[in-house]
Amino acid sequence: MKPTMTRRRVIELAGVTASAALAVALGARLSTYGVPVLLLVACSTACMTSFVTLLFRVSEALSMTTHRCKRPGCDFQIHLRNANAAESRRWQELAADHPHRGL
Repeated sequence: MKPTMTRRRVIELAGVTASAALAVALGARLSTYGVPVLLLVACSTACMTSFVTLLFRVSEALSMTTHRCKRPGCDFQIHLRNANAAESRRWQELAADHPHRGL
């Protein structure tokens, strides 16, 4: 496995652990108000899921390369992940001259 992938997985694992800790802290604070156990579990699980989803979406967005059509008003985009320089260049050229460009 590449060092960058190992580092990324360690960072994601730390983020998931922090999300779990935040969810537990939220559940502990709610329990002092006499909230029923099932509602505590539901709230904590929902918060942890939201935190982890946000973490993974940000992580994915940071690791992607996006090529867009340069034509004004065109919203054509290509998202690449783990592409080498030659492949990225090829997709960049395709984005600049995609089939719907003439329409």
